[in-house]
Amino acid sequence: MAAEIHSRPQTSRPVLLNKIEGHTDAVTAAVLIPKEDGVITVSEDRTIRVWLKRDSGQYWPSIFHTVSSPCSCMSYHHDSRRIFIGQDNGAVVEFLISEDFNKMNHVKTYPAHQSRVSDMVFSLESEWVVSTGHDKSVSWMCIKSGSMLGRHYFTAWASCLQYDHDTQHAFVGDCSGQITLLKLEAQTYSIITTLKGHEGSIAALWWDPVQRLLFSGASDHSVIMWDIGGLKGRTLLLQGHHEKVQALKYLQLTRQLVSCSADGGIAVWSMDVQRTEAPQWLESDSCQKCEQPFFWNIKQMWDNKTLGLRQHHCRKCGKAVCGKCSSKRSTFPIMGFEFPVRVCDACFDSIKDEDRSPLASFHEGKHNIAHMDLDQTRGLMVTCGSDRVVKIWDMTQVVGCSLATGFSAR
Repeated sequence: MAAEIHSRPQTSRPVLLNKIEGHTDAVTAAVLIPKEDGVITVSEDRTIRVWLKRDSGQYWPSIFHTVSSPCSCMSYHHDSRRIFIGQDNGAVVEFLISEDFNKMNHVKTYPAHQSRVSDMVFSLESEWVVSTGHDKSVSWMCIKSGSMLGRHYFTAWASCLQYDHDTQHAFVGDCSGQITLLKLEAQTYSIITTLKGHEGSIAALWWDPVQRLLFSGASDHSVIMWDIGGLKGRTLLLQGHHEKVQALKYLQLTRQLVSCSADGGIAVWSMDVQRTEAPQWLESDSCQKCEQPFFWNIKQMWDNKTLGLRQHHCRKCGKAVCGKCSSKRSTFPIMGFEFPVRVCDACFDSIKDEDRSPLASFHEGKHNIAHMDLDQTRGLMVTCGSDRVVKIWDMTQVVGCSLATGFSAR
């Protein structure tokens, strides 16, 4: 239950409209109901709740359903009003929600995994439920028969998932920092490629089927854009978070990326600009600026009768440099560096003031954000996390929207 926090003033930051409280454990997922003043939540407290906004401005649960195991993830399909719940015991449970959102009927239980379901997608086109789990697998099941069609195992926990409904390709992120692209078929599959670029476990993925861009967020605090449609292996690194990136959504209408992190950070990245790839880091036995040896270069240290230096890398040119030759720090948003990073002295002098102009905005959600959903047509975002609180935000002045009408009165 929550009272209304603010009206919708014109501002360039997210405005907190409502809080929904009442869960007794972490809220693992929350989605906005399209064209309704409502939110669906699932929680570690084993509850599935449909919250509708009343005339008083408060949210009340019109559906409060308890399942046998903690809820770990959710996939909601509004047109068919199907909802699929992943559970801690490895099962996926399907329900059908009534048109008035006051009743929910159990349809089927799928034996998807041997342990916690980490992510899940329902595809009406394929008539499949695709899911990943802590049993290190991705599985796909037929919603008509309820039977398992296929399964693939990884070497690490499969942590997140995106699915291309038209081509039946699945993108699976895992705890080793790797993303695997698979082509799924009934009874079989093939591994297309693996994407490596993160230095920590993948926590969130988002696939844009129009521009064929994949976005990944990880525990290394970074976001990477993978240009799958370009077929050239182009990647863009985005660094602006100070904690694990746990939620992503790309907005096609305005070409903006919204990312949320474990410390409550909300970042809005402009992707409608010509960005530059960060260079690959070069390796060398000595500084590529002053030629002084690094500490493992025993021969040059002996010949020069000097102590070895620690190796660093310039984020702009990628050269291996010593601390003395890279004493400066600078932002360089065109490469995705929104906070100051190490650059060599020559690159620092080459960066102009206009090159330092931000290409992203950063905001404070003031709670751990483990999951986020955003409805751009209404300019609304919902966030949830381990603090058991669900927050609803007005984002119209941050991301723009096609029809900034907000929540209508019921």
